[in-house]
Amino acid sequence: MRKIIHIDMDAFYASVEQLDFPELRGKPIAVGGNEVRGVVSAASYEARKFGVRSAISGVLAKRLCPQLIFVPLRFDRYREISAKIREIFFQYTDLVEPLSLDEAYLDVTQNKVNQGSATLLATEIRQRIFEETQLTASAGISINKFLAKVASDYNKPNGQYTIAPEQVETFLEELPIGKFYGVGKVTRDKMYSHQIFTGKDLKGKSAEFLETHFGKPGLDYYKIVRGIHESPVMPERTQKSVATEHTFETNLTSELFMIDKLEVIAKELSARLKKHDLAGKTVTLKIKYSDFTLQTRSKTGVHFLSTASALFQVAKELLYQERLRDSVRLLGISVSNLNVDQKKSVGIQLKFDF
Repeated sequence: MRKIIHIDMDAFYASVEQLDFPELRGKPIAVGGNEVRGVVSAASYEARKFGVRSAISGVLAKRLCPQLIFVPLRFDRYREISAKIREIFFQYTDLVEPLSLDEAYLDVTQNKVNQGSATLLATEIRQRIFEETQLTASAGISINKFLAKVASDYNKPNGQYTIAPEQVETFLEELPIGKFYGVGKVTRDKMYSHQIFTGKDLKGKSAEFLETHFGKPGLDYYKIVRGIHESPVMPERTQKSVATEHTFETNLTSELFMIDKLEVIAKELSARLKKHDLAGKTVTLKIKYSDFTLQTRSKTGVHFLSTASALFQVAKELLYQERLRDSVRLLGISVSNLNVDQKKSVGIQLKFDF
């Protein structure tokens, strides 16, 4: 039985902005986008009270919260603080699986400080994060990644929640189906149609029923609701793609207006690939239209590509592959099928008291 901690920084991007700019503290802010166009990347807790969330348009965010303050993204700063936080993690365990700049799984079944309680360890790690960055984090603690992830949302912000082994069965049976990590709105509504509202309802369905109605994920739901989630914490995650994209202030109406934009995007993407000594065989062009619908076009070759000129040529070819459906608000280029080695991580499972 493992001991897994899921650490999730509280409103990370927005909190960093409020840390660096004291005049923003206590105010509703949105990171990314603006009141005319663009998409919100993060929102402070003050803004969330008005319904402002990540991934909504800046126009809608401003409508929900007229006093909302928009601030630009500063990824270099977020990466800098994220690196400090990960240094703290590695002082406790080498089994750290980052999910993004602001969250990670830690397997502390065996740890570097010989602390037997994962709950106390999570408290100490959160305190260290606050002392060294002045930012707060929330944590979930349990026997597998799924439960730890669900638990980290329970006492946000700046809190933690432990689901001990003897509590797992009851916790899962009482959990609303919409709270199951990985169950989105569409799947939730489909489960509702089959009278599945809680974990107990889900547990009452056979594996055959769930696979028939939900496909392969149905078998995962069958296991998860019984506390079975064997995915180990994987400290070496293989990068699958690298991407760069731009959102434009004014919608572009013709391919001719997009060529220069694609060339700039290709140069930025090439720089990112070269920085990490990466190249890829598949180039994908991402197009977001003015009505927010997405379209992707891909091409896979026999050679690894990383130069700006090669990426630009393929992207331009994909652009002219078929006519545009509407005016375009965003273009992006990504490279996948990268020249990276596939690595396997082995999870250590030992039994200790929680």
